[in-house]
Amino acid sequence: MDIRSSVLLTDFYQLAMLQGYLERGMEDTAVFECFVRTMPPRRGFFMAAGLAQLLEFLENVRFTPDELEWVADSGRFSRSFVDYLEGFRFAGDLHAMPEGTVFFVNEPMVRVTAPLPQAQFIETRLVNLLHYQTLIASKAARCVLAAAGKPIIDFGLRRSHGAEAGLLAARACYLAGFAGSATVMAEPSFEVPVFGTMGHSFVQAHEAERHAFEHFADAQPDNVIFLLDTYDTQEGARTVVKLAPRLRDKGITIKGVRLDSGELVEQARRVRCILDEGGLGDVQITASGNLDEDAIQHLVTAQAPVDLFAVGTRLATSADAPYLDCVYKLQEYAGRPSRKRSEGKETWPGPKQVHRRYDQQGRIDHDVVTTAADTQEGTPLIRPVMESGKLLEASDSLHHIRERAMAELATLPDKMRRLSPKATISVRISAALRNLARVVDARDEAE
Repeated sequence: MDIRSSVLLTDFYQLAMLQGYLERGMEDTAVFECFVRTMPPRRGFFMAAGLAQLLEFLENVRFTPDELEWVADSGRFSRSFVDYLEGFRFAGDLHAMPEGTVFFVNEPMVRVTAPLPQAQFIETRLVNLLHYQTLIASKAARCVLAAAGKPIIDFGLRRSHGAEAGLLAARACYLAGFAGSATVMAEPSFEVPVFGTMGHSFVQAHEAERHAFEHFADAQPDNVIFLLDTYDTQEGARTVVKLAPRLRDKGITIKGVRLDSGELVEQARRVRCILDEGGLGDVQITASGNLDEDAIQHLVTAQAPVDLFAVGTRLATSADAPYLDCVYKLQEYAGRPSRKRSEGKETWPGPKQVHRRYDQQGRIDHDVVTTAADTQEGTPLIRPVMESGKLLEASDSLHHIRERAMAELATLPDKMRRLSPKATISVRISAALRNLARVVDARDEAE
């Protein structure tokens, strides 16, 4: 089985509930919505991502013969249930915020309208796909804001939580505004530009640093970026200056150097001085080594002469907020609005829409969450993308999504663009939605 595409990559209770629904004939239309309940500390916004992979999953979800055999042989399910699964397809509707959209707590990223068994069964993979890319895109967007226009590269694959996570992180980072990724598979998969330098091992494998630099330049004449801090960073910079004329005679231009350790502000200043004095003013400096938005903001504020940032572990794991309180909840079944009233986990009932209002400067002022049928001022964020299991139009290209994300970040108020702690947007609940909640509560209490 291909693990990533297998429908058995789900929670057991999805299958258990599915059989229960079918035995009771509960196949009327259900509405589910996926949203984030709470904002992580120090964060102020989310960026929607992962919709393209979700749509691909929904278009192709089906049980293979091997998977059906496992369900039958497990002894947990009836023969009629296995027969039902053989023809399982998603034939519902999907409404969603476009990828790259900035959004906030309690705002549905996705609304699913489908027969209850179908809408229920897709929950686990839906959350899995939307949650991780949204988590990483939201973190990456903060890095982009902190970098103040300087390019950033994703270096996170080796520390990511698995192969799929590393690849999707590269996509989410590029979507949010990164210049590219070191993950090679991101280019053939998503057309994400691939970047790379050299590792310390390459330097250590040579008898002398200067030999390592020259051999690397000979092997990669169009991508000459030297890693300086294997031994002594400043001596490494001086070695680059000495080597430059020899490479120039070969027709090779040094593009840049990378700093990966130490106090980067001071290291970058000293290296910049050495390079400039050696006539290498065009050689760029890349900074890496446990960077995140805070470290980038520090370097930018200190006016460190860094031209490009490479961000890895803390991004691919979203170290400060390694998960979002992302949920998928039933909002309506058989035309009957529903809501959860658990303490601290309450939901608003019914299908919903989010309307965004801007101030005179084109910055987000506030959002209004209301019923899907309600009329409000502002821009509606949730759009139809799939009907009866079929895409309404081709998915946006990743480059188009990236442009949307950049435009979205430009609409954030200044405090949020500066990543001020706890700066966020007011999300208001409409009178129509509050009234619906009161009606649902009164109905449930009467029953």
